[in-house]
Amino acid sequence: MSERGASWVDEALREHEEHTAAEHTAAVDQAAEHGAAEHGTGGRPGSPSDREQQVLDRIDRARRRRPRIREERITMSHGAGGKATHTLIEAVFLDAFRNPLLEPLEDAAQLQVGGARLALTTDSYVVSPLFFPGGNIGDLAVNGTVNDLAVSGATPLYLSAGFVLEEGFPVADLTTIVASMTAAAAAAGVQVVTGDTKVVERGKADGCYINTAGVGVVEHDLAMGAATARPGDVVIVSGPVGDHGVTIMLARGELDIEADLTSDTAPMNGMIAGLLAAVPGVRAMRDATRGGVATILNEVAVAAGVGVVVEENQIPVRAQVRGAAELLGIDPMYVASEGRMVAIVDGEQADRALASLRAHPLGEQAAVIGHITADSPGIVLLKTAFGGTRIVDLLVGDPLPRIC
Repeated sequence: MSERGASWVDEALREHEEHTAAEHTAAVDQAAEHGAAEHGTGGRPGSPSDREQQVLDRIDRARRRRPRIREERITMSHGAGGKATHTLIEAVFLDAFRNPLLEPLEDAAQLQVGGARLALTTDSYVVSPLFFPGGNIGDLAVNGTVNDLAVSGATPLYLSAGFVLEEGFPVADLTTIVASMTAAAAAAGVQVVTGDTKVVERGKADGCYINTAGVGVVEHDLAMGAATARPGDVVIVSGPVGDHGVTIMLARGELDIEADLTSDTAPMNGMIAGLLAAVPGVRAMRDATRGGVATILNEVAVAAGVGVVVEENQIPVRAQVRGAAELLGIDPMYVASEGRMVAIVDGEQADRALASLRAHPLGEQAAVIGHITADSPGIVLLKTAFGGTRIVDLLVGDPLPRIC
């Protein structure tokens, strides 16, 4: 990147951090400090003191302000799934396209077509590197779109596939990617039925980008979504988190770290279909991609106006992921997975939900990691392994860009 290009990126990042982090993240840190001190002495998580409540109210007011992009140019943080991404979506796209189907901002839109209830989703994949342990951009694209439909409660049926190819990209690599997509579609029970191909000049793309869209049918009467979470519900993750994001980071070869780790990319529609058949009390599901589990829980807390309390010791994380994350200075809760989901389930049906998930190979290590509370609405609290409590907020950007 030229010095001129780098300067406006640095300026945009500095400006965003000054306006957002100064008024918001500082308040979060203050609340976390008081929370750790008071909850660590036996206070009940989710029941803040008067001093903490003042800070939490400040955070809530900041979140409810009309979103506004302060930067003049798009930066990498706008595509990372954190605060900057949410601001971009709400201030530009949602404001322009606002309609009742889009406003829930779920992983797929719910459509009524004739007598059928359909789900529609779309996603673009720009992962770097294109090939990584456990998969490549091709099966990642199929699995990601299948999972977006599945967590929306739909049975995935049909996909589109659009390719943006850079001049000079090896045909052998493209053939391998397409073969992986074919295998992934067969494993998920879907078909690729339409597509598009564009070729751009050398240097205008990173080899290969893929856009996919998916259509599925909703065959049940459940009204699911992040806004339906209620106090007494439990938070379940379907397996160890962070595998994909850390695998991608290590595969780039920029760090002198070796680990026996592969991406968890996989289609979850079979596991999710079993869960929905066994548990009528599923409130919401999200696949834990960009921004990880922490981002999903913040979205649930804000959408439903509830608090979320998570037990750090209950979050399943592989030793290799935890070790690499510590060396990188990142929290596994913010690291992407591509074959894991977060489910919000009626607390009385938690055991049934766990049994269903654990009966499937992808859900063998499913765990309840927290619960929904009426206290501290819009806030995610983490009970740490040291006995304190801290706030888990949205990141401005993402420590691991270009992971999907």
